[in-house]
Amino acid sequence: MNAHLVQIDTAWEDRAENHRRCDAMLERAGVGAGDLVVLPEMFDTGFSFRLERTNDSDRMTLGYLRGLAKRLGATVHGSRTVMGPDGRGRNRATIVGPGGEVLAEYDKVHPFSYGRESEFFGGGDRVGTYPWVGSGVGSGVGTGGSLTVCPAICYDLRFPELFRLGVLRGAEVFALGANWPEPRKHHREALGVARAIENQAYMLCVNRAGSDPHLTYAGGSFAVDPKGAVIARADEGPCVMRVGVDPGLVRAWRAEFPALRDIRLIGDHGRPPVG
Repeated sequence: MNAHLVQIDTAWEDRAENHRRCDAMLERAGVGAGDLVVLPEMFDTGFSFRLERTNDSDRMTLGYLRGLAKRLGATVHGSRTVMGPDGRGRNRATIVGPGGEVLAEYDKVHPFSYGRESEFFGGGDRVGTYPWVGSGVGSGVGTGGSLTVCPAICYDLRFPELFRLGVLRGAEVFALGANWPEPRKHHREALGVARAIENQAYMLCVNRAGSDPHLTYAGGSFAVDPKGAVIARADEGPCVMRVGVDPGLVRAWRAEFPALRDIRLIGDHGRPPVG
């Protein structure tokens, strides 16, 4: 099965331009039916807190994601800003299936308080998964099968308990969109490798490229296999990185080295997952 990590240089607060840029990048990426496309956090606006400019109240980005998934025949893991009932934003991952149906939505549980995100965005309270079903067309790793994917967003990567809840829900792959800046860039890959090893799962981590009025971003999207090997890594610039994901590998490794059966969660973490 093939995943495509879209490392876009995001145009500041310009949804239409970012949709155009994604289309242009994906036209050259060779996305096949049944593939998975993963976009960065806030791919449509950049990491902006001006909710009056960025929130998807008109469902423009939702409509774009649905149309993109149908055109490609792929599962598209996108992102957008929505308004919560408390008047604050929600930093949301929206996943759309090949028929244009919304498979799942996930609101970032951990707003980035160090960067003031928590002043403008409320955190989600649910961890979930979605199915990724390959087309079965062709041969090799890039075709048939199915996997269970858990979405996460940027700063979530620093909180292993979220990923543990995902694996208890059956996750075999974690897909994380980020706007991770140049400072602390070495943390991102170290944390991604750790999340893969401890959950015996694939980690697909896509970051944005370029700069906004406040920060320069690190690019460097990467993928990690269930044993902790980095199997793909991008440079800093815009690109679409293709990654082969093998359902048999994750299941065989978990059977050979069944560490997950020894999970013991205590205290608050021992409660059933929410949602």
